[in-house]
Amino acid sequence: MIARRTLGESVRGATVRQGPPMLLDEEALRAAVPEVVAAARRALAAGDCAGLIVGAFGDPGVAELRAFAGVPVVGLAEAACAEAAAGGARFGVATTTPDLAEAIGRRIADLGLADRYTGIRLTRGDARRLAGEPEALREELAEAVRACVERDGARAVVIGGGPLAEAADALRARFDVPVIAPVPAASRRIARELARRDPAVSEGDGPDQPMWKLSP
Repeated sequence: MIARRTLGESVRGATVRQGPPMLLDEEALRAAVPEVVAAARRALAAGDCAGLIVGAFGDPGVAELRAFAGVPVVGLAEAACAEAAAGGARFGVATTTPDLAEAIGRRIADLGLADRYTGIRLTRGDARRLAGEPEALREELAEAVRACVERDGARAVVIGGGPLAEAADALRARFDVPVIAPVPAASRRIARELARRDPAVSEGDGPDQPMWKLSP
């Protein structure tokens, strides 16, 4: 699991029990919310949960979880976009899901980052097909990242999707601007939040209690 590279073995993964297999449009994003909430309730019921990462780029269920969870809750989009916009940098998003472009834009506006957002660039071809072709996915995302930088003036690019994390990792060395993978960004953010709550926990250490990554 990619989150463990940052947070160590304290991370536990949880996949929702039902709902859309891939979040390709706004209807699927909305449908994921109750499933994410249900998965979080199961994780919290164990009584030893230090934090929750919602592993979908649209951040489904993040607001709902914060209303009751009592532990840090982090979404992929909020963490990655905040990291990309650090220091006032302008940033773009490269992703595979055209039917989520408007939802992503709204989420960025909700985060107060619309003035730094250069827009979204999309891969060609069906997202489901690309998911099964890692090399083609990397090359398509590389073209989308390039367009964000060369056409839109982005000084950082977020790869918009939890399942795209391996491709994002491979692309970082190919560009002079930061290419930000959302799962590591969310892992870094939750580590900082835990460190603020408990000064005895450094940002590089995993917590004594497990954290859960909830994947729609």
